[in-house]
Amino acid sequence: MNRNNHIEQIADKSIIWDFVVVGGGATGLGAAIDAASRGFKVALVEQADFTKATSSRSTKLVHGGVRYLAQGDVSLVIEALRERGLMKKNAPHLVKDQRFIIGNYKWWEKPFYTIGLTIYDILAGKRGLGRSLPMSKKSVVKEIPQIATNGLRGGVVYHDGQFDDSRMGINLLQTAAEQGATVVNYVKVSNLIKNETGKIAGVKVYDELGKQEYTLQAKVVINATGIFVDDLMKMDAPEKDNIVRPSQGVHLVVDKSFLGGDTAIMIPKTSDGRVMFGVPWHGKVVLGTTDTPLKEFVLEPQALEEEIEFILKTAGQYLAKQPKREDVLSVFAGLRPLAAPKKGTDGQKTKEISRSHKIVISDSGLITITGGKWTTYRDMAEDVVNRALPIGSLPRKECVTRDLKIHGYKENVDRSDFSYVYGSDYEKIQKLQQERPELARKLHPRFDYTGAEVVWAVREEMAITVEDVLSRRLRATFLDARAAIDIAPEVASIMAKETGKDMEWEKAQVQEFTELAQHYLLVPYNPDK
Repeated sequence: MNRNNHIEQIADKSIIWDFVVVGGGATGLGAAIDAASRGFKVALVEQADFTKATSSRSTKLVHGGVRYLAQGDVSLVIEALRERGLMKKNAPHLVKDQRFIIGNYKWWEKPFYTIGLTIYDILAGKRGLGRSLPMSKKSVVKEIPQIATNGLRGGVVYHDGQFDDSRMGINLLQTAAEQGATVVNYVKVSNLIKNETGKIAGVKVYDELGKQEYTLQAKVVINATGIFVDDLMKMDAPEKDNIVRPSQGVHLVVDKSFLGGDTAIMIPKTSDGRVMFGVPWHGKVVLGTTDTPLKEFVLEPQALEEEIEFILKTAGQYLAKQPKREDVLSVFAGLRPLAAPKKGTDGQKTKEISRSHKIVISDSGLITITGGKWTTYRDMAEDVVNRALPIGSLPRKECVTRDLKIHGYKENVDRSDFSYVYGSDYEKIQKLQQERPELARKLHPRFDYTGAEVVWAVREEMAITVEDVLSRRLRATFLDARAAIDIAPEVASIMAKETGKDMEWEKAQVQEFTELAQHYLLVPYNPDK
C-alpha cells in the first residue's frame, strides 16, 4: 500500500487501462474490486482521501431498509437484504447483527410493526439475522434502560446489520490492491480525453501531493464520484442537466449512557415523516438522521441549526434523559447523491426519492453510476462493470465478488475495544507494539487507540494527513472531537517520524485538523485551557 508505487503505475504512459474508476467512496472502491478480480487492468483515482465524503458519514447500518418496505419498494428491500447477507459473510469482522427495538406507545403499533417486520424477515429468507418479535414493556426497558417509559406499552424487536463505514472502505481499498488494482488518493481528474470520434479514451489527472499531471489511457472510464458526478459529466457534456441533487443527513454522537444498553432504538415516524435511529457504535451512540434538501455539494458539509435541534428534540421525546448541546461529542453531516427529480415535479421531498442506483451512459461512452447506499455497494459494482464491458469492447468475464473475502476477514472478533476493526491485521499491529514498546501506549484515556495504529495507517492504509488518520482510520473525530483535537499533535509527530516530514509540516497539520474538528463540535473547544 505504498502510495509512491501506485503513482509510478499511474505515471507509466505505456499502460492502457481497461478501467479507470474515478471516485474512492463505496461505489468506486466496489467497482475497482469487481473489475480487478475479473482480471482487468484497473486504476482508481480519488480527489481527496478514500471515503472522505458521503461514505464515511452514514448511520453505520447495513440494512434492507424498513422505510423502503413501508414505501412499497419491495425489490430494493430484497436486493438490500441479499447484499446485507453477503456483506456480513465476506467481512464478518466489520459487519455484525444489531438488535433494534421500536417502542410502542399506541395500542395498534405492536401488531402493526410485528406484521410489517415479519414480512421483512421473510424477504431476508435464509440470510435473516434473527426473528422479529413483540415484546413486553418490562423486556423493552431491560434492553434499553433509558427509553422513555411514560405511555410505553411494549415494543417490537427486529434485527439488522451494523458496521464501520470508512473502515470498510479502507479494507475495500486493500482488497482492490490485492486483486491487482492501482489505487491512489489526492489525485484529481482535470480533464477527459476523447479520440477523433468523440469517444472517451482516458483521463488527465493531477497529483495534489507530487504536483504533477499524468495522462491515463483507458478503454472505460467509470464516474463513481458520488455527490460530484455532475462535475465530471459536465466535463464531458457541459450542456447536460444535473442528474443528482444534494440531500443532507446529520448525525449527533453522544455517550452510550443515553441508551443504557447494547440494543439500538428505532423511531418509525418522526415529526417530518422520517425514521430516526439511536445506534450503539464503538462505545458511543449515533443519533440521526435528517433529510434536508441543499443547493450545493461540498467535501465538508456543516450541520444546520434546525437539523441539530430536530435530532435533540426528537431523541428527547423517546429517551428518559434529553440530550443537550453540551452532551454532543461529535456532530457530522453527509450529503446523499439522490437522483434529481424530473422537471416539473415536486423535488422537495427528498426522503421519497428512491435509493436505488442509476447508471447513465453518455454519448461519449462515459459511464456514470449514482444513487444507491452502502449496503448495496457490491451489487452496484457488479451492475456497472457488466454494463461497461461492451462499451470498452472488453471480454465477458463473470463477477466473482459474491464469495470474495474482504481484506481483514476474521470470524468471531472481540468487539470490546476498537481493535476488532482490523480483523486479521491486528496481529501485525500487536507485533509493531512489541518491536517498539513506545507505540503500545494509549494516545488518550478516552480511546483505545495506540501509536502503532497511526504507523499502520501510514504504512498499510495510505493515510497522508492527520485528518485521514483521526477521521477515517481511527474514527476519533466522529466519536469524540475534543479528544481527537487533544491527540492531534502526537499523531502528527508519529506520522512525521514515519514519513520524514519536518516540524513545519507537523504544525500545519495540527492547525488544519484543529480548525476542521471544531466544526464537529456544538460547543467550541480550546485545548490549551
